[in-house]
This record gives sequence, structure tokens and C-alpha cells, in this order.
Amino acid sequence: MSMSVRVDWDGDDRFKATTGSGFDIVIDKDLQQGPRPMELMLTGLGGCTSVDVVGILRKARQDVVNCVAEIEAERSDEVPSVFTEIHVKFVVSGRKLKPAAVERAVRLSAEQYCSASLMLERGGVKISHSYEIVEVE
Repeated sequence: MSMSVRVDWDGDDRFKATTGSGFDIVIDKDLQQGPRPMELMLTGLGGCTSVDVVGILRKARQDVVNCVAEIEAERSDEVPSVFTEIHVKFVVSGRKLKPAAVERAVRLSAEQYCSASLMLERGGVKISHSYEIVEVE
């Protein structure tokens, strides 16, 4: 499967990305009109792993109502300022969710399914995970 993105300079430190699927994203180093590029990398990681976790929980017939990935990252002080550590905390809301099912979904995403997470780890980034379950009525 191939993917494409076009990134056009839009003046100053701002760029407009257009995805192959037709979506536009403004990227701005100075945070005037959009997120920084490295924030988008974390966004991609969060989206990739969240899709996995929710999908795995649904297949396990868990009654998931919401899933939030809270991501914190540390970057090197040296140039290039790469990510050195990332922590992903999932807050999963639902009805009678089984902790073992949530733990399994997080683990499977991290170890087998999330392409973004696996690429970052293979590049030397230490990624840790945790989860919290919120019971809803």
C-alpha cells in the first residue's frame, strides 16, 4: 500500500500539507496557525494506537464508550532534537470493561499492530504505556 502527502511552503515558518486522501493540515513552527511537525508525529502515534485499542476491544465485545490517549514525550536537548521517551496513557470509558481485555488491547497495539509505535521504537525511542478504566452507566 502506498501513501502520499504534499507539503507546500506557505510563507515564514508555515507549510500546508495535503494528504493523498484529500485532507489539508497547516504546519507552523511558531504555532500561529497550526501545530509543530513533531506534535503531528505524536498525533499520528496517538491516532494509530487508539484505532488499534478500540478495534481490539470491540472485537473482544467490550462495551467501549470512549477512548482517550494522553501522550507525553521527552526530546533530546541536542540537534536533531529527536524523541527519547514517550508515554501513552489510555483512559478507556465503558460499561463493565474487563481490565485484562484493556491491558491486552494496549499490549497488542504496542507490540504488534501500531506501525507508528513500532517505527519509533526501532529508531531508539523508549515508549511506555498505561491505562485507566472509567466505568460509565
